[in-house]
Amino acid sequence: MKIGDLRHRITIQQPIEIRNEVGEVIQSAWQDFTTVWAAIEPLRGREYFDAQQINAEVTSRIRIRYRPGIKPKMRVVYGERIFDIQSVIDVEERHKEIHLMCKEVI
Repeated sequence: MKIGDLRHRITIQQPIEIRNEVGEVIQSAWQDFTTVWAAIEPLRGREYFDAQQINAEVTSRIRIRYRPGIKPKMRVVYGERIFDIQSVIDVEERHKEIHLMCKEVI
């Protein structure tokens, strides 16, 4: 990974989960997990018709240096954009680089 590719400052957030009166686990908010430099690479985009409206979906790969503890239930915030993490890939299991496969929330 070239250092010059990591030009986007992103924040990875984790959900805060609490139990309600009935005992169900619900998500109440998001908490910052870490802020790192990253490369954001759009891979695919599409528009689809659902529930009487047109929706857009963009799939992206976000590359960062290795950081333990990142899970698919987390999300990435870049400026006003929000990406839901679909999978976390430790490239070649070398603990040097992570690829976050994400869907952008539009």
